[in-house]
Amino acid sequence: MSHEIVVMGAGMVGVSVAWHLARRGHAVTLVDRREPGRETSFGNAGIIQREAVQPYAFPRDLATMLRVLPNRRVDIRYRPAAMVQSAEPLLQYWRNSAPKRYARIVPEYASLICLSLDAHAPMVEAAGAEALVRRQGWLELYRSQAAMASRLGDAEVNAERFGVRYRALDGGELAALEPDLAGDLAGAIHWQQPWTVVDPGALVQAYARSVEALGGRVQQAEVTGIARQGEGWRVSTAAGVLKAEQLVMAMGPWSRDWMADLGLDIPLFVKRGYHMHYATSGSARLGHWVMDAEVGYLLAPMQAGIRLTTGAELERLEAPAHLAQLNAAERVARQLFPLGERLDPAPWKGARPCTPDMKPVIGPAPGQQGLWLALGHGHQGFTLGPATGRLLAQMMDGERPEIDMAPFRADRF
Repeated sequence: MSHEIVVMGAGMVGVSVAWHLARRGHAVTLVDRREPGRETSFGNAGIIQREAVQPYAFPRDLATMLRVLPNRRVDIRYRPAAMVQSAEPLLQYWRNSAPKRYARIVPEYASLICLSLDAHAPMVEAAGAEALVRRQGWLELYRSQAAMASRLGDAEVNAERFGVRYRALDGGELAALEPDLAGDLAGAIHWQQPWTVVDPGALVQAYARSVEALGGRVQQAEVTGIARQGEGWRVSTAAGVLKAEQLVMAMGPWSRDWMADLGLDIPLFVKRGYHMHYATSGSARLGHWVMDAEVGYLLAPMQAGIRLTTGAELERLEAPAHLAQLNAAERVARQLFPLGERLDPAPWKGARPCTPDMKPVIGPAPGQQGLWLALGHGHQGFTLGPATGRLLAQMMDGERPEIDMAPFRADRF
């Protein structure tokens, strides 16, 4: 039976939810204050990370914590005020990163990641977006043999448990594959399954156009209020009122305040990130997405230029940009690859919505009939949006989801 459904949030997750619901014949309206794919989904590294079966854990060993403490690293920076504001979820995050707890989380998280390529494929085809996608994997570079050996140990385990495919490259093989990379590199891990996207925002926009082709509606308007109305929901926007039998909240980090207004206590916190596009010097070329793993930044050859993305910044959602982390990454990146001039008028800043147990929230909102949640995907909203949409649509239609969704329920908190 068709339902009138409003999906709030037009990033990769919200667009994917709307696509699956529209494909099932529901009357869907997708609403966001900006065009689809212009917030967090716009600024990521553009990798559909089939290899990322282990979520990012909070560092717990003393050596790593001492390296982070001076707050000058490229891969992670923090703001004391933000740490205080998010003290409770960050403490839970630290606890859940303990070996025994983390070991339970990994297979649950991996169950989603393993669906990622299969879930993106029909959406890419329906959207006519093949030109945006590369199927050559990406390279994780290492400067030391010891660090690479440790990571290869994890890769071997993940290959056996979760079907991850990879190839270890020594320094010579890496140089043959990417001759314009400089530096004394030990080698790289070539993750072979992931897809890369030359314009992440454009892929989300293509998916949104496909929603419209399926009969859905995409509306750009600021949401100003949410309220129960009879058996359904009333969503007030700057462009008017939307009424629906069911409501899906997929607004990423902005979901937190809306949920609080409804009495929902989901412990979200944000990890921010930055990017900048660069020209290349002379005839230099970069053929693959490459991550400088021991430093913590990534270079991606996108349509807009070579995109440099930073690691994480623990900061308040709407706090002003702090560019020291990006500038530090650029200095190191220029030693690795001959970047040219900056191409963007200003660096991009975005925020990843994170949960203390590293798993997204997918499913019904406790005590709120007809409200569904799809949020908290951390670093992997771009990867997991289509899988989330498919699973949530199955749940909303009363079907048994193809994987166990209990680990992702909101009431686990």
